[in-house]
Amino acid sequence: MALPEISVPDLHHALTDGGEIAVLDVRDHGDADRDGTLLLAVVLPLSWLELRIASFVPRRGTRIVVLDADGADLARRAAARLAALGYHDVAVLAGGVAAWSAAGHNTYQGTQVAGQAFGEWVEHAYGTPSLTAEEVADRISAGADIVVLDSRPFTEYHAQNIPTSINCPGAELVYRAAEVVPDPQTLVVVNCMGRTRSILGAQSLINAGLPNPVAALSNGTMGWLVAGLELEHGAERVAPDPGPAALAWAADAAQRIGARFGVRRIDRATLDRFRAEADERTLFVFDVRAAADYARGHLPESRSVPAPDLVPWLFRFTATRRARVVLVDGPDLIRAIVAASWLEQVDWSEIYLLGETFDGPEVVVESGPAAAFAVFGPPSALPPGSPVVAAPEPGALIDPATLARHLAGEGSAAGVTVLDLEFSPLYAAGHIPGAWFAVRSRLAEAFATLDAALDAGTATVVLTSENGVLAGFAAAEARELTEREILVLDGGTAAWRDAGLPLEDVPTRLATPATDIPAHAGGSKAGQLAWYRHYLAWETDLVRQISDDDTVSFRHIPADATADVDRRPAPLTRTVRPR
Repeated sequence: MALPEISVPDLHHALTDGGEIAVLDVRDHGDADRDGTLLLAVVLPLSWLELRIASFVPRRGTRIVVLDADGADLARRAAARLAALGYHDVAVLAGGVAAWSAAGHNTYQGTQVAGQAFGEWVEHAYGTPSLTAEEVADRISAGADIVVLDSRPFTEYHAQNIPTSINCPGAELVYRAAEVVPDPQTLVVVNCMGRTRSILGAQSLINAGLPNPVAALSNGTMGWLVAGLELEHGAERVAPDPGPAALAWAADAAQRIGARFGVRRIDRATLDRFRAEADERTLFVFDVRAAADYARGHLPESRSVPAPDLVPWLFRFTATRRARVVLVDGPDLIRAIVAASWLEQVDWSEIYLLGETFDGPEVVVESGPAAAFAVFGPPSALPPGSPVVAAPEPGALIDPATLARHLAGEGSAAGVTVLDLEFSPLYAAGHIPGAWFAVRSRLAEAFATLDAALDAGTATVVLTSENGVLAGFAAAEARELTEREILVLDGGTAAWRDAGLPLEDVPTRLATPATDIPAHAGGSKAGQLAWYRHYLAWETDLVRQISDDDTVSFRHIPADATADVDRRPAPLTRTVRPR
C-alpha cells in the first residue's frame, strides 16, 4: 500500500494554519533525545503505539504527520499501523527530521522540550527575577527573612531539597502562598530541580499580585549542587491549607489572573455540546485536582492530570495540537484558573474551564490508580480502563508455571528463552531469570542477536512485558522475523511475580540497546555534576533557539496597571544570562 507523504513546506504550513494536527516522532525516546526533533512534535514511539495512540490522538480523523530520522523505516511502519487502526488522514514526512533541518528549520535535542522552551521564554518575556544558589544560601545562613517554596511534587521534594524549603507544588503556589508567607516583607524564592517550574512558579506569584518580593532560584537543585552546596533528604515540610483570609486572597488573585489571561469558562451544556462534536473536533477533559480527589469521584471520560503536572507540559498528555481541552476543578477553581492562564500562553490547545462544580449521578466513582499516564514513561503505566485502539492478538500463550518448568529444562518444550519488551528501567529492576531485553521497534535486530547467541536447541522464544499487553502486540511481528516458535507469557511478568516465582536484577543480556530512555546523569558524583552543567547550558540556550523559530506561537500578555508593579527583590542582584 502506498503511503501518503507530506513535504517540509507543507508541514510547515500545517503547523501554522490553525487547524488540528498531531505530529508524531515515532523513534524511541533515546534516539529522538540524542538526534533532535521538531519542537512541536510529540515523541510517541512505534514500540508503544497501540497502547498510547487512543489517549493522545483519540479522533480517528485527526490530521497526523509521522516522522523519524529520514522518513524511511520507522515512520512508514508507524503510518501503516495507524492506517490499519482506522486513522485515515496520516502522512509521512518526506525525508524526516533530516529534511526539516536541511530546509533551514530548527530541531531540538531532548524530547518533549517545548515546556522547557516555554519556561525560558517566560523568563525572557516577563523579566522573571532570579537569584543564584549562592545568593539564596547566603540569605538562609544569615537568618534573613526568606521562604523557599519547592514547586515539585512531594516525592521529588522528599528525595532531596533545598535546606529549610517547604513543598508547595506548581499550581498550589497561588492557593497556599498567602498562608505560608503572611508577612509581605518576606522574600519568597521558588525552586524546582532545574529551571522551568522555578520560573513559572515565581511568575505565577507575581501574576497573582503577591505583595512579597519574589524570585526564582536560578537552576534549581541542580544549580545548588553545581555550586557545591548540600541538599537535605527526607524533608516533610508541606505548605498548609489556606485559612479563610489566605483563601479569600487566593480566590481574588485567581479572578485577576483569569481576567488578565482571558481564561474562558463554559457551562455543562457547552461541555455536552463539545462531547457531541468530538467526531469533528478533538476533546480532552482533564481533572486538575489531586489524584485522591479524582479517585473519590469525577466526570465520565475525564482523565486525572493534577495541575502541577499539566503546566507547562500539556503536550505530554495530548498529542493533538489545537484540540479543545476542558479543565475540571473543585469549587474554588483556583488551581484550574492558574493552570489555564499558562496554557493560554503556551497556545497548544483551545483551553476552557468548566465553571460549575460537578455533583449528582453523572459523577463516576471508581477505585484503582487515578493519575493519568504521560507520553513518556513505561508502557505498563497505562491505568486500568485507558483506551486502547485494538486488543492484541498474541496467538499461543504460556502460563508462568509452565514457563518455569521449561526454563528448568523440564517438559517437551525445553530449550526456551525469554525476551522482555518492557521499559528498560523496569527490566533492570527485576525480570525473569535469564530473560533478554529488547526494544520492540528493534525486533529484527533483537532476533539477529538471539540467533548469534543461542544454540540450535533453543527453539522457542517467549515474549513478555509487565502485564503482557505489549508482548501480545509484538507477537505477530516477531513471528514474521524468525522461524523459532513464538509464545507470549499470559499475564506478563506481573503474573510471574504474582505466582511467587523469582526475579533477577542483573541487566546484562541486552538484545538491543536501551534506546527507550534518554541518556541521563552518570553514576559518579563528578558525572552527575557534569551532566547537570550540560543540561542547564542546553536549557538556557532554548530561548535563543526559539527566537528564530516561526512555528512557535507562545503568547505574551502584558500586565495591567496593577500587576505591573516591580516586585523584584531589590537590592538583590538578578543574574543576567547571555541571550
